[in-house]
Formats: sequence, C-alpha cells, structure tokens
Amino acid sequence: VQLQASGGGSVQAGGSLRLSCAASGRRFVSYVMAWFRQTPGKEREFVAAIRGRGASTHYADSVKGRFTISRDNAKNTMYLQMNNLKSEDTAVYYCAADTSEASILSTIRWDSRYDYWGQGTQVTVSS
Repeated sequence: VQLQASGGGSVQAGGSLRLSCAASGRRFVSYVMAWFRQTPGKEREFVAAIRGRGASTHYADSVKGRFTISRDNAKNTMYLQMNNLKSEDTAVYYCAADTSEASILSTIRWDSRYDYWGQGTQVTVSS
C-alpha cells in the first residue's frame, strides 16, 4: 500500500486548507484511515480517523468542530478539510492506513495501529 499526501501550504490564521491522501491497494474500502501531525521536537499527534465505509469518524479535541475527515472509496482517497486554522495547527501532516481490517475502536488514536504512512505535507499557519 502506498499513500501520497498533498494539499499542504501556508495560510493565515482563520483560513482553510484541504488535504488529500491518495492510496493504492485493492481493499481501500476496508482500511481505517487517519491523519496525524508532528512538529519538531514533539511526538506525533493524532488528528482524525475514519473507518472503512465512513461509518464513524473520530477527532482530537483540539480540532473538533474545525476539521472534517472524509473519504471517497471510489477514488481511493481520504480528505481532511481544515477550517478556522490556528497557528498551533502548524505541523507536518501525515496520512496513515490500518490495513488489518480490525474493528477495534479503542486503539484508533494510536499511531502504532497504522501500518502504512504517507510522506507528509507541511501546513503552516501564520497569525
């Protein structure tokens, strides 16, 4: 499975960006997909996740109400719509895939759950 993240850039606080993650793999519809982010010197942080058929979504408290995760299974693509961006959202954003088809929800925020990762896309928010 290969993941290709795109859509990052520089915006002012209050602006919006839409990240995309294109995935290879023949069973994309069954993958749990997620976004994480990381800033220098800090651990990778969970942002949002979406189950295989989009039946449920999960968000970090810091982005709830501002970010929306979605997926288009016909296009093997996941999205992260980021609105009302804040300077603290500045980070490299990574998309990740869990291909195990496990249904456990308790670990959905753990980066160790995900077995494939994209290359990262930089998001910079200036105040």
